[in-house]
Amino acid sequence: MSHPAPPRDDTRTLTTVAHTAFFLLLGASLVRFLLRHPGEPRTPWIIALSVTLALLYVLGPALGAAPTARRLLWLGLVVTTWTVLVVLAPSFAWCAVPLFFTALRTLPPRAAVVLVALLTTFVVIAQLQLAKSFDPNLLLAPPAVAALATAVFVHMERQAQAQRTLIDDLIRTRRELAATERREGTLAERQRLSMEIHDTLAQNLSSQQMLLQAADRTWDSDPATARAHVRTATGIAAHGLAEARRLVHDLAPSELADGAGLAEALRSLDAGPDIEVRFHLEGTPAPLPDRVQSALLRIAQGALANVREHSGARTAALTLSFLGDQVVLDIADDGHGFTEPRTDTAGRGHGLPAMRARVRQLGGTLTIESTPGEGTVLSAAIPLEPTP
Repeated sequence: MSHPAPPRDDTRTLTTVAHTAFFLLLGASLVRFLLRHPGEPRTPWIIALSVTLALLYVLGPALGAAPTARRLLWLGLVVTTWTVLVVLAPSFAWCAVPLFFTALRTLPPRAAVVLVALLTTFVVIAQLQLAKSFDPNLLLAPPAVAALATAVFVHMERQAQAQRTLIDDLIRTRRELAATERREGTLAERQRLSMEIHDTLAQNLSSQQMLLQAADRTWDSDPATARAHVRTATGIAAHGLAEARRLVHDLAPSELADGAGLAEALRSLDAGPDIEVRFHLEGTPAPLPDRVQSALLRIAQGALANVREHSGARTAALTLSFLGDQVVLDIADDGHGFTEPRTDTAGRGHGLPAMRARVRQLGGTLTIESTPGEGTVLSAAIPLEPTP
């Protein structure tokens, strides 16, 4: 991630104004001297020093604003040239005002204030030399201008530093938020994949195992039934392979991939050769979002896997109800039931926690009613957005 540079429009504007003011003041001071003192012996020196000061000042931007050794040497030459020029011609004293800005930009704060004070002293002395009589304004005005210029510059630097700090904080916060979102996205994707694997591949493998075990038990006594179990296991394996490929490509469940509706997909589910599964549809079917269809199908698959592996049931009933503002899926079995809902945490994967997570992500609720000896009813209710 790139680091955006803080805005420097105000600094650039102030720098341009300071440079322009310096050359205007230098040119005005030279013209004033030539008009007031024509033909004096010091005139060539004044002209030479003025040109030298102008050239030195032009070199400044090329050296940058950082207080490097070359930058400090350059500032020393500029101040020395200006000082000599003021000694020879006091009218050049007001060129010090732009030099205040240059000093404040180049030197550390304390050193800059000291240099500004020295430059101000030279300005006061030069103005008093030019005056025909004592004028309090000449004694007070230069320090006031210097103090104002210094205060404005310091304020702008503090504002710029605060802005740079704020930008750094915002960038750091954005990076932290991005990292948090990546972590949360990774965890959510891991949970999604683990639930998908549990509800599809793991269940398919479990069904294949049960069918192959049943085929092995009946191979000698009832070869036809054994071969039927093997053929069913082969079909389940093919279905599991399709699911695995779709998981890799993050596609919908294979039962929904060909445009089949949720009702048709639920109607095609089974819980193994020893359990009869019945499907009922209630209400007027309405189009469901893909996420809702996928979640309800996975919940039904997980519930039937629990029925097959834990309940000892002979029949199971799936009921899909469209109630206008919500869709409800009920899975009921006539098994032995249980007192406390299983959490499927003892080395078995997800089960009920996965179902609850799926329903919670869609803003729904999952309820389980079970009584020992009277079976179990699992109900998943998911709210639907009203149809405009």
